[in-house]
Amino acid sequence: MRHRLSLEEYTSGILAGDRLVLSRAITIIESRLIEDKDLAAQILRQILPRTGNSLRIGITGIPGVGKSTFIEAFGKQVTSLGKSVAVLAIDPSSKKSGGSILGDKTRMEELSRDSLAFIRPSATGLSLGGVARSTRETMLLCEAGGFDVILIETVGVGQSETLVKGMTDFFLLLMLAGAGDELQGIKKGIMEMADLIAINKADGLNKDAAMRAVAEYQQALHLFPKTESGFISKAVPCSALENTGIAAIWDEMMRFFDITRKNGFFEKNRQLQNLDWMHDYIRQTLEEQFYSSPAVKRKLTSLEEAVGNNLEPPLSAARQLIDIFMKNG
Repeated sequence: MRHRLSLEEYTSGILAGDRLVLSRAITIIESRLIEDKDLAAQILRQILPRTGNSLRIGITGIPGVGKSTFIEAFGKQVTSLGKSVAVLAIDPSSKKSGGSILGDKTRMEELSRDSLAFIRPSATGLSLGGVARSTRETMLLCEAGGFDVILIETVGVGQSETLVKGMTDFFLLLMLAGAGDELQGIKKGIMEMADLIAINKADGLNKDAAMRAVAEYQQALHLFPKTESGFISKAVPCSALENTGIAAIWDEMMRFFDITRKNGFFEKNRQLQNLDWMHDYIRQTLEEQFYSSPAVKRKLTSLEEAVGNNLEPPLSAARQLIDIFMKNG
């Protein structure tokens, strides 16, 4: 096993912008080993004063919308302005094997060669919603490393949108023209969270359909209540393939940040996110301790079988396990 650096080496390397040390520190953050968790906590405590200065942007979209192609084009737009960008691409893990393809870096080949860009694919593990458990911590490490913009790409449509919305400043929803009525229920919930909707692939024979979709989404957005941010959401066309509309999306984001910083929403939102983060960590830690308890493990299988065979009510089995945990830890 590769030897661990010292706390000072991790901290000084991250703050100096050393990409290799940053990558190794993220590996520590993602580790489930007890000793690594302790080291991760120390690293975060050391770098915390240097965090909070990046723009945090969440990007999601329906399957096939071209998220990776868009993020590469958008990342290049950011770096063309002389700003550095870190892309945290979350890949789904197999529940059966725990494995993950982690292919985003190969799909963003041009951006990965950009000296102002850093791409870190991470597996979701077994965490809910398609967001890696350590995404927030990884984001802080990248901020301490001096990146101006942090992009968080979600796995897809689902619970991940709520989680990413809760850890970013701006939430971008990528859509396609003619996605189908079967997605309407999903789209409405996500549209209410989105700060901007971009209709991708507005090029070639699809351009007219994309412009019609922009008008339809724009009309739908007028029906939603006013947002607390004070920013009026809109729908815009873009083509990541032809690199059109990308600069306009960046301009909309800058307008959002200008408005929310002036009206106080930006800072208030981050404060609320920190509180949510604290409570999420408490829940995650208690769950880990619960299932790692030897006393719980000894009883868990038999109670699972009893519940599965309809011999024990689920709530009764849960209470028994909780009582065992509370008594034995």
